[in-house]
Amino acid sequence: MMNVAINTQNTDQLLTEAQASEVLQIGVRTLQGWRVRGQGPKYRKLGRAVRYSRNELTEWADRQTVGSTSEQVAQ
Repeated sequence: MMNVAINTQNTDQLLTEAQASEVLQIGVRTLQGWRVRGQGPKYRKLGRAVRYSRNELTEWADRQTVGSTSEQVAQ
């Protein structure tokens, strides 16, 4: 993955796919697949551009916490 500098001063900034993938430490293609399937974190469409809120990424990731492999993850 590319190393993308992200401004940490503004915690609710809008991030590109590449920046969001760095925050979550997953691939851009994974984010794209989740969008197609209606999974993953919420995002915004600004014309053709896809943007993710840093706060929503953090909140979504926090909801993915489970205690065992038999637990369902809350979407």
